[in-house]
Amino acid sequence: MAEPCTSVLVIDDERPLAAIVASYLSKAGFDTAVAYTGPDGVRSAQDLDPDVIILDLGLPGLDGVEACRQIRLFSDCYILMLTARADEVDRLIGLSVGADDYLTKPFSPRELVARVNTVLRRPRRQAHRTQPAAPREFGRLRVEAEGRVLIKS
Repeated sequence: MAEPCTSVLVIDDERPLAAIVASYLSKAGFDTAVAYTGPDGVRSAQDLDPDVIILDLGLPGLDGVEACRQIRLFSDCYILMLTARADEVDRLIGLSVGADDYLTKPFSPRELVARVNTVLRRPRRQAHRTQPAAPREFGRLRVEAEGRVLIKS
């Protein structure tokens, strides 16, 4: 069961599916909101500051990958991608741009609720750091976390 006032924003252009997802999440105790386009989803994420975002990849106006990138600029909320794109490359791209989990359609609504509860058990990342993380060196390897760069000397 969700903590009181835990909010979830569903961003999906398939209105019937978005309604089903929101309904299952509401029954599980979450406060839900829905957006149907990429730009509306990014605006809603800024305005509502949800705890979790369920994000489709194939959105009109702004695809889910770019929406995820933009949301990550101002939010540390958990992002779960829910999409019909099941190829490994799509999963890897989604996770690399900031998604915390990836679930493909068709899906079990109960599994979706379980995955939302699972990400909520994780500690939240910091969206904005005042100082960049210092580079780390391991022998001939140097890792610059801010730019996600690995340098071999």
